[in-house]
Order: sequence, then C-alpha cells, then structure tokens
Amino acid sequence: MGTIYLEDRVKKHRHNLHNLAELSHMEFNTAKYIRDYLEKLGVEYEIYLETATVGIIKGKNPKKTIAFRSDIDALPSPKGAEHLCGHDGHMSILLGLIEYLVDNKEKLNDNIVFVFQPAEEDTGGAKRLMDAGVFKKYKVDEVYGLHIHPDFPEGYIACRPGYLMAQNGEINIDIIGKGGHGAIPQNTKDAVLIASEFITSLQSIISRNINPIEGAVITIGKITGGSVRNIIAEEVRLEGTIRCFNPSVYDTMVNRIRELIKGFEISYGCKINAEIVHGYLAVNNDKKLYDEFVNAIGKDMIIETDPLMISEDFSYYQREVPGLFFMLGARNEEKGFVNELHNFNFNFNEDILMNGLNIYKLLLEYKNSLCS
Repeated sequence: MGTIYLEDRVKKHRHNLHNLAELSHMEFNTAKYIRDYLEKLGVEYEIYLETATVGIIKGKNPKKTIAFRSDIDALPSPKGAEHLCGHDGHMSILLGLIEYLVDNKEKLNDNIVFVFQPAEEDTGGAKRLMDAGVFKKYKVDEVYGLHIHPDFPEGYIACRPGYLMAQNGEINIDIIGKGGHGAIPQNTKDAVLIASEFITSLQSIISRNINPIEGAVITIGKITGGSVRNIIAEEVRLEGTIRCFNPSVYDTMVNRIRELIKGFEISYGCKINAEIVHGYLAVNNDKKLYDEFVNAIGKDMIIETDPLMISEDFSYYQREVPGLFFMLGARNEEKGFVNELHNFNFNFNEDILMNGLNIYKLLLEYKNSLCS
C-alpha cells in the first residue's frame, strides 16, 4: 500500500468518525464502524463493555506483545455530541496502524494488541477493561497511547518520563446553616459566610500542608446558594476539583478536607456534607520506555514538557504493565488551529494524523517488532 493511499484512508476515517460522535457508554455506531472496518481487513476482535473493541495481530516470531490504545467517546455539545478532544483522530491513527500492519504482516515480528476504549471522558473505560482482565488474556507486556494536543506545535511530540498527567478527584460540599432575615444576623448561621471562609481555608491545604515541590491544586469552580439579597442563606453548595501527581499528596488533600469540615462544623455550629469522588490516577510514564521512545523518534522531535494538571484514564493501563503516553502536537497558528481541548471550536490539521501513525511505526521498528 502506498503512503498517499494510507493517508487518504486515515483522513477519511477521521471524517466518518467525526460525524458519528457519541457520548460515553453510547458509542454504538462508532464501535460498529470500527468493527466493520476490522472485518474488511480480516482482523479478528473481541467485544468488551458493549462498545469496546479489542484484538490482536500476531507476529511471525513474537518475543513480546505491545498494546496500542485509542479512546472512542465524544463530548456533550449543543449538537448533542461532538469530538472536541481529538478522539476521532486517535481512532483514525490506530485504524491506520492496523491497516499498515495487515498489509506488511510479513515484516511483523511481535504481537500487536489494539484497544478501542469507550468512556474515557466519563467513568474510566480503561479501569473496567483492566478489571475484565484484557491485558492478562492477551499477555500484554507494554502499552502506548497518544493524545492530540493544541498546546504543542505541529511536527513535535510532548512527553516526559515519570508523571505526565495528574490524579484527579471531584468534591461536592453542602454547607447547611440556619437562614433568616439579613437585618437580624445574630439569629442565623450564615451559610454564605461559612462557605467563603471554607474556600479560603481549602487553599491553606496547598500552601501549608503540601510540600511546595509537589504539584497540587484545589479549585472550587461552582457555588450555589441563597435566594434574595436580604435573606441570609441556609444552604450553600460548593463543587470543585482536586489534582496532584503523588498518591500520598492526594491522600493528604482528602484527609485535610475532611478535617477542615469537622472543624468548621464545631466552629460555626453548622452541618457540612461532603462527597469526594475519586477520579483517574496519575499518568506515570515508564523511564525505560521513554528512553527507547526518544531514541526511536529522535530528540529533535520531542518537547520534554512539564507535568500537566489534566487527567487521563490511560493511567489504569500503566498499573498493569509499563506504559508510555505522549502528546501529538496540533498547534498551527497560521491555519488557525489554536483552540483548546473541550472548546466548541477545537479542530486540527488532519496532516498530523500521519505524524502519529509514523511515530508508532518508528517505535515498532526501533524495538525490532517491525522490520523496516
């Protein structure tokens, strides 16, 4: 197969999948598209979690099994669902890699597992696949994944050894005081005042309980409470996020939030109900795989980025086997591809899809999993 033909196929996949955008756990048409194409290529697969698709292409002399993962879900939008995080591109790159390997199977030495994973944007489809024993069944030795990212320029890769992306959690805090007339505050327990003090105290966790060298964030992004200007609010709800890299730092943040709650209940005579929903673990890149990656791709192509506070459920694969995750540069100011992920105007130059595919090929060739 010629390179131009494959590039056309990959771009066509992107157009088709972009128009099939579906929310987490509802990726039925997306999964059908993937499976229909795999059947056209003669590649066997298995179905997991209804919309997950996993399979293997066996090498002629396998010494290891290498997995590649793509997420498949889209994000909510006024149109219902849209691919505003590049997952349509991720799927297209992986489908292109599979097609290339099928057409060059005589050059393939090691086994290649492909994972089209649902629900990355929602409940963490990666964890559910690992709980289902997917990597154990296929005896996966290592795993790779990528993410299109507009913070980094086209033609470059952003990556780093160790922590690349953060562990995250969601906090929902309901402060219940005693309402009353705004002119008679002594007879109330002002939930707005308590909430204000509580938000300020949360930041003391970062400044006084966490080692300054460690990265950590507590953000309250939403406050709801009160009815009219002259009534002291009885209830206020706070919604926010916590993020860090080190699991022990995460535990410290959670414990200190709970301790603050107890203290505020005593100090203000109020009731505070808290829900802390634990999200994804930190993406932690294997040092050996990173060094191989740099050697395979070349230092000139790689930006060794600072750790990023965004999160990704690729971390659950890395709990099972060594793994490497990297960012595929998509920023092109000349063509206007500058909008952030999850922005309604997010888009990218489709030429970068072949960049991603070629990186996977270079990596496999460097590891002698694929003959050049």
